[in-house]
Amino acid sequence: MFFSFDLLFQGFAIAMSPENIMWAFVGCFVGTLVGVLPGIGPSSGIAILLPLTTFLPPTPAIIMLAAIYYGAMYGGSTTAIMVNIPGEASSVPTALDGFEMAKQGRAGAALAISAISSFVAGTVSLLGLTFFAPTLAGFALYFGPPEYFALMVMGLSLVVSLAGKALFKGLVSAILGLTAALVGQNPLTGVGRLTFGSDELMAGVNFISVIIGLFALGEVFCNVEQRITYMLDNRKVEWMPKWADVYRCRWVMLRSSIVGFFMGLLPGCSPAVTTFVAYDMEKRLSKNPESFGKGAIEGVAAPEGANNATSSGGFVPLLAFGLPTGPALAVLLGGLMMYGLQPGPLLFQSDPTFVWAIIASMYVGNLICLVLNLPLVGMWARIALIPFPVLGPLILVFAVLGAYSIRFLLFDVWVTLIFGIIGYLMRKLKFPMAPLVLASVLAQMLETSLSQSLLMSRGSWGVFFTRPIACVFMVLAIGSFVRGLWTQYKSGEAEALADGDD
Repeated sequence: MFFSFDLLFQGFAIAMSPENIMWAFVGCFVGTLVGVLPGIGPSSGIAILLPLTTFLPPTPAIIMLAAIYYGAMYGGSTTAIMVNIPGEASSVPTALDGFEMAKQGRAGAALAISAISSFVAGTVSLLGLTFFAPTLAGFALYFGPPEYFALMVMGLSLVVSLAGKALFKGLVSAILGLTAALVGQNPLTGVGRLTFGSDELMAGVNFISVIIGLFALGEVFCNVEQRITYMLDNRKVEWMPKWADVYRCRWVMLRSSIVGFFMGLLPGCSPAVTTFVAYDMEKRLSKNPESFGKGAIEGVAAPEGANNATSSGGFVPLLAFGLPTGPALAVLLGGLMMYGLQPGPLLFQSDPTFVWAIIASMYVGNLICLVLNLPLVGMWARIALIPFPVLGPLILVFAVLGAYSIRFLLFDVWVTLIFGIIGYLMRKLKFPMAPLVLASVLAQMLETSLSQSLLMSRGSWGVFFTRPIACVFMVLAIGSFVRGLWTQYKSGEAEALADGDD
């Protein structure tokens, strides 16, 4: 696969035809709706609409399906910010600060910075896809099970940072998340675990049901107890971010774009992982890390940038080698094969016009998503003005529908309710919920890659330190964990000194 300006310009000429722009707009609009509705997600959205594209030629059909994918990445932040319902795991870090901003009357600012950061990240990652796809895709092939395990361990080390000052409570929260992820079948052997003879538990605890319960229902239960009348601390709503906010986030957007894009190259490394990494990185680099989790606008810009950069980065191994990096791209791969198109180096030689038209359409779709989402900021922000006695029941209804729509099982609704109670208790006892979510996200890949690595090395743990990339990640994980413990110790020491001065 070699870059060519002639092919790129030819791709833009095809992508910007009225018909293809129309299908890109349809895809972005549907994707935004899919992202806003909790529980559906881009994978389900593409799978549902895939049969409807059979009447279209390959180029407009794939343009629309790809637009649904990155459109859903844009829309996923809306409910996370407005009503604390992360419809996807990747929206959880956004909810940590976005919902706090909404309660402070800055819902419009949070939604707008989310759209702007998504646009910047999408553009940066598309430049990487356009100019460096062959080299970057080759890098992804160096990752085997030991590298994935070391990467997941590094991700798990973020628990120390996400726990804040409550390290013990954060570790308990992470253990709870790991335990929830273990319920069901062993991913390698198929043996049931922690099922207690229940057929429903053999399928495992659905992650979306967990996060909807933790965040949405837990928040509603707390608000009911406090008998609040409005979600806002005051009745004023800020509709757009200040220029100073956008300027302050400029490097945040760029860093999160780079992190999200490179991690998006790795099969199995979902946006749910990269958003936590980007969020934690900005928290560590911030001059005011204590503001994170309390309405820091950087805490919205970072995960949203990483989220969209990861989605664009995933197209590199998909187009270059036919390797989907996640469920949504796997469904998209099915769409390509349905038209007799096999992604890989040969596709760039046999049908370069199609490939470059798809790449060019992503630039167009990225701009459409920004134009589509910014005008809707005011409409979504007005949700905060709805009295809570009306808004609370609506949140419950959408949460239950979102949980049920995943697998159409009443069991998932009960899981949502149970974790809603757990979320309420965690708020009351001041247990951080981010470590639980992160541990749940990483658990399955952590277990699978560990088992595969030990099989490769015949039980030797040295495989994680004799392979260069895995060794680097393990050292970074240990360094992150030690630094987090040292920061905890120093902050506790500082608090003790302050108490002594009083």
